[in-house]
Amino acid sequence: MHIFFLGYPGPMGGANTECWHTAKVWRQVGIEVTFIPTWGSDKATEDALAAIGCPTIHVGNPEALKDVPGFAGSIVVGMCNSHAMNSRGLLKELGCKLVWVNCMTFLFDNEITAFRKHGPAEAFVFQSEFQREELEKQLLSIGYTRERGHLIRGAFDFGEMPFAPRPHEAGGDFVIGRLSRPDLDKWSSNHWPILAAVPYPGRRALAMGWNQATAMKCGTPPPWADCLAPREISAQAFMARCHAMVGLNGGARENWPRIGLEAMAAGVPLVCQKEWGWKEMVIDGETGFLVNSDQEMAFRLAQLAYDEELRSHIIRTAREHVEELAGAERIGKQWKALIGGLAA
Repeated sequence: MHIFFLGYPGPMGGANTECWHTAKVWRQVGIEVTFIPTWGSDKATEDALAAIGCPTIHVGNPEALKDVPGFAGSIVVGMCNSHAMNSRGLLKELGCKLVWVNCMTFLFDNEITAFRKHGPAEAFVFQSEFQREELEKQLLSIGYTRERGHLIRGAFDFGEMPFAPRPHEAGGDFVIGRLSRPDLDKWSSNHWPILAAVPYPGRRALAMGWNQATAMKCGTPPPWADCLAPREISAQAFMARCHAMVGLNGGARENWPRIGLEAMAAGVPLVCQKEWGWKEMVIDGETGFLVNSDQEMAFRLAQLAYDEELRSHIIRTAREHVEELAGAERIGKQWKALIGGLAA
């Protein structure tokens, strides 16, 4: 069982990270994967892929795909990659079957154009029911049929995010984290006012993904906040400094937020908006909190700061829950069934 992947893993962003984690799951279940970068590549990532048995083939332009041995008639996976989508016509011409993984909750213009002109992908992978519902509203008008859709949660390698919850002593500083790429739709203009309203005297804030644009939207950080540039420290180091994490956006509707998987795996309790994919990821009051307002978010954060027994319970149950949601065995079987069905 062999697939080609158009695109490449990267160190920042949900799709880039998920690509790497998914490759590891594919290899665990015996799927052979050849990567063809479309946005360039780096030596470290190429070496890491080679170490798990995934070779990389470099092509100069899309037309050169015709010369890649075994590519014609193969199964090709693309993940939220505009270059892969722009090659939809060529893939059709070569008899390839496309598995398309859109990580958003909307279709990009080039997706709509490609599917209308060349037909929809042979299979679509959705990471949440919310995403499926949102995308199918648009896909059904451009040739998609529901049997092409498959719900497979985003893969997650727990070895890359150690379970290391930070203890909290009564009355001590309580660090509330927010980690995201510097996309303005990911950041709420209410971020600082919400955290300022947390009724706990030792509350502190830690944000990463901070730059001039996010500062313009969110305002000047308060003196009790530390703001880090994108990738200033590792995600693991960031999680190790946090006692809680907020899932609070400024426009983006989360599909299957990877930051949530990372927080639950690391032992950082989540307080999130009661919206979108968060509702499928978090069990309210058990594996985190889902809130309906800014005021409720501030209250739940204070509750975690004051009640270490509750926080410890959520940490434990969240870790168990995320292992069920994103375990490699379950997700690997789903991918293997999908690829095997297309191959047959």
